[in-house]
Amino acid sequence: MGHFDVATALVTTLLRGGLGLRVGEVGPRPEQPVILYEFEGCPFCRKAREALSILDLEADIRPCPKRGHRFRDELIERGGKAQFPYLIDPNKGVEMYESTDIVDYLFAEYGRGEAPFALGGSAPATLAVVASGVGRGSAGAFVRPSKAPDQPLELYSFEASPFCRLVRERLCELELPYRLHNVARGSAAREAFVERSGKMQVPYLVDPNTGVEMFESADIVAYLDATYGA
Repeated sequence: MGHFDVATALVTTLLRGGLGLRVGEVGPRPEQPVILYEFEGCPFCRKAREALSILDLEADIRPCPKRGHRFRDELIERGGKAQFPYLIDPNKGVEMYESTDIVDYLFAEYGRGEAPFALGGSAPATLAVVASGVGRGSAGAFVRPSKAPDQPLELYSFEASPFCRLVRERLCELELPYRLHNVARGSAAREAFVERSGKMQVPYLVDPNTGVEMFESADIVAYLDATYGA
């Protein structure tokens, strides 16, 4: 992971107009995190993750890279097809495909007001989200051999951070499930995060399987490869 990766990850953020950089107006808070089957290289999954950051929601991520089976097979058995993203809201008993429907649902249940135009299903909005990820190529799209962790990892992140994007790509490629703690600007979770980590910096990885907690995207990616790469 070098300067090119950081630069192209930043381009994605810029082309998305910084969506997922800061929290918007939020509504009721769920008791349990939502569950999202997705993969980082999928532009429609990006819309769902942007909504999660804007609404300051936590999520249990089930990474489903292409050619992977750890969670793809699980989703097919559950939902009937390999289509992403797929949202499960255990608080409401709701499950759904289609990124636009997911975004509208999240804003209706946990926001105040309509979703931003850029998260909608219009032709311009769809073209924009697809084009935004072109610079990253196949990063976060295809599976890498890996060992499954006993417990899901935790990642403090927000969608617009290019450094967080690089870590999420590797978590996805290695099919490593994780609890996504969104701490975008204005997040109510930032104070507790700083108390835990000592400073406001992301990405921050917590691995309950090894007791490791760490900053720095390059170090995190190297750790994930060394610990879970096969």
